[in-house]
Amino acid sequence: MLANLDFSFYNWNVITGFLLKGLYFSVFLTVVATLGGILFGTLLALMRLSGKKWLDTPAAIYVNGMRSIPLVMVILWFFLLVPFIIGRPIGAEVSAIITFVAFEAAYFSEIMRAGIQSIPRGQVYAGQAVGMTYKQNMTLVILPQAFRNMLPVLLTQTIILFQDTSLVYAIGAYDLLKGFETAGKNFGRPIESYLLAAVVYFVICYALSYLVKRLHKKIAIIR
Repeated sequence: MLANLDFSFYNWNVITGFLLKGLYFSVFLTVVATLGGILFGTLLALMRLSGKKWLDTPAAIYVNGMRSIPLVMVILWFFLLVPFIIGRPIGAEVSAIITFVAFEAAYFSEIMRAGIQSIPRGQVYAGQAVGMTYKQNMTLVILPQAFRNMLPVLLTQTIILFQDTSLVYAIGAYDLLKGFETAGKNFGRPIESYLLAAVVYFVICYALSYLVKRLHKKIAIIR
């Protein structure tokens, strides 16, 4: 079986013609979903920590609901329902971006909530003592420290997010996995393409995980 494998068709022309486009979208989706997810997730975390039931309840329902549903189902729902609601198609790539930002916000929310709660209450009281408002205290004192404390976890979630981008394959978006599949179909070598895709995902994610570990050690030393 292994003797029949042939990877020789993977040359620079195949990489530029099939894979780079998919890699670009996978990376773009990861970056946009991370930034959007952290922004929306931080807002959700603040709502849950506000102490006001009318803010806490809908945020908790959203976060727990999203975290209880498989991502691939959410991808399919957004892809099928959003065009139906707005009355026009939006494309697989746009649908994927909307889905990932909405879905990842639930996970980043819990990370940021833990980060905010990890800050000693004395920091809050100190800010109040010098006359800071709640907004100033949160923006200038609490959130910067929470981001620093949670940075390794945020980056780890981003790596998981990059792996999950392969699920947009279900709606036909042209990601890295789709690029490998297309190349495999064109050259009649699907097994080789899927094997190589697994290797590429492993190398990228392992390298990023190693960098996150190094960063975590540096942050621990600073503390």
